[in-house]
Amino acid sequence: MSTTERKSLPGPATRPRARDLVGYSAGSLGMGVWVTVPGLLLLYFMTHTLGVSPFLAGLTLLLPKVLDAIVHPWFGSVSDRQARRDGHRRRLLRWGLLLAIAWIGLFSVPAGFSGWSAALWVGGFYILGNVLYACFQVPYLTTPSDLKIGYHERTRVFMYRMLLLTVGLLGAGVAAPALVASGGRDDYARMSVLLAGVLVLTGVVAIVFIRRLADHSGFRIPDGDHAHSVIDDLRITWRDRDFRALTLSYLFTGITTHIFLAAVPFYTEYTFDDERLTAVFMGAFLVPAAVAGPIWKKVSERAGKQRCLLICQVVFVFGSLALWPGEAMGVLPTLAVIVVLGSAFAGLQLFAFSLIPDIVAAAEARGTARAGAYTGVWTATEATGTAIGPYVYSAVLAAGGFVSTTEGRAVAQSDSAILALLIGVTVVPAALMAVAVAFQRRFALDRAPAR
Repeated sequence: MSTTERKSLPGPATRPRARDLVGYSAGSLGMGVWVTVPGLLLLYFMTHTLGVSPFLAGLTLLLPKVLDAIVHPWFGSVSDRQARRDGHRRRLLRWGLLLAIAWIGLFSVPAGFSGWSAALWVGGFYILGNVLYACFQVPYLTTPSDLKIGYHERTRVFMYRMLLLTVGLLGAGVAAPALVASGGRDDYARMSVLLAGVLVLTGVVAIVFIRRLADHSGFRIPDGDHAHSVIDDLRITWRDRDFRALTLSYLFTGITTHIFLAAVPFYTEYTFDDERLTAVFMGAFLVPAAVAGPIWKKVSERAGKQRCLLICQVVFVFGSLALWPGEAMGVLPTLAVIVVLGSAFAGLQLFAFSLIPDIVAAAEARGTARAGAYTGVWTATEATGTAIGPYVYSAVLAAGGFVSTTEGRAVAQSDSAILALLIGVTVVPAALMAVAVAFQRRFALDRAPAR
């Protein structure tokens, strides 16, 4: 019997070591690059540099994500089969290291490509990148569910993960706009090459420490001696009422937060007439998120994850509406609102993700422990929200008559376009987050005593 197999046998939970959690969480630095930069810059890149219309640009970001709805659950089932056979999930993780290739291609659009041809180029590499990202993301996020640890320890794992993810979001969210400030194609290509190294290095470090975590804290082998079909896995996860409520809530949460990311460059340019504020506003959003994570963990130990998650969602509703005055309110008050939104964002991520291992633990008690299947559906939902957010915003821009342009050309936007831009970053996110609150209120698992 292998070391990993022996560790998977029932036994007392072993608290993960801090150094192993930091190493594991390093993978989130690279994930932060992929999550942030396309959501923040791709729509703007296509409409302002590549001459792609807002509607076509939105479709280019949305359609590749349709594949994610199939790929992520499938990878979840595959990783469960690999875990049953090998005692680990590292095969898929290694494939995910190739994401750097698709990342470079995504922003290195040939000079002769614009409009439809540019959209096809970006869409093709976006599909490839999403598949490779899923190879890494699904088994990576299954790790906390795989470990033999308790209720609060699962929150602790995700606190470390969210802390480094926020650092990755912050670094990418501030560095990427600064690197492409002039808006030229060469700047976007150079930025992609510089950040590709981060994707590879952090991925390798994470794989090493995932193994160390499993060796130290134990590894839960998914249930079943035979391979389950993807359909079976989907049926089991969707029958789980708490998982269904949390997933639907997070779908609307993800749409809302990615509308915000996609809207920031437009908001700063057309509301404040200062593109340099993009990096400033992203910093104001993400720096508090890095600080708030440990604070939210402490609060949740008294109030519970569910209650804290609802508080964060409600704060995001009112914070989004507070952005309406824009320049009339001034830069500093707007920064203050964004700081509050960033603090809420930290809780949205921490509590939603840390509830997934709790759901898996409850499923294990019922005899249906398939952590990969749950994570695959969860990451598919996350990817869908990532895509729908920019698409919704691009659709609002298109409805308002927003006109796209190419590198080096300025276009005056109509009053209706400016109004649509503002509605898209305030009223629309607030309404969508309110839907998330409605679904989250149906979640009942966290009302049980902490395990």
